[in-house]
Amino acid sequence: MNLGLSEERSIYLQIAERIEEDILRGILLEEERVPSTNELARAYAINPATAAKGINLLVDQGILYKKRGIGMFVAEGAKGRIIEKRKSSFYDRFVRGLVEEAHSLAITEEELIAMIRRAREEEAK
Repeated sequence: MNLGLSEERSIYLQIAERIEEDILRGILLEEERVPSTNELARAYAINPATAAKGINLLVDQGILYKKRGIGMFVAEGAKGRIIEKRKSSFYDRFVRGLVEEAHSLAITEEELIAMIRRAREEEAK
């Protein structure tokens, strides 16, 4: 059982994203212990080294930290760091392309903003 991991993307990245999602949703709180690499390996039926690679990625980003002999914990300010990282990614992946396409279609800034507002209103319904 792999609990929905995709074959299309690196598993260690998906593990890191699942932990990030748990932090964003308040399932894992600051200073709370996260599952060990062995626990993750069992839950997702993956190699512990793969789980460790996902954990270490989050350690490198300051999202998690190690308490020697105890395990990995959510760092103070982790939720804010994840939000900022994802906002930056959102900008790079979506906003820049949106603005480029709008420019190529001669859509003005005002028209683009109006389109975004309309989409948000439709989403709220």
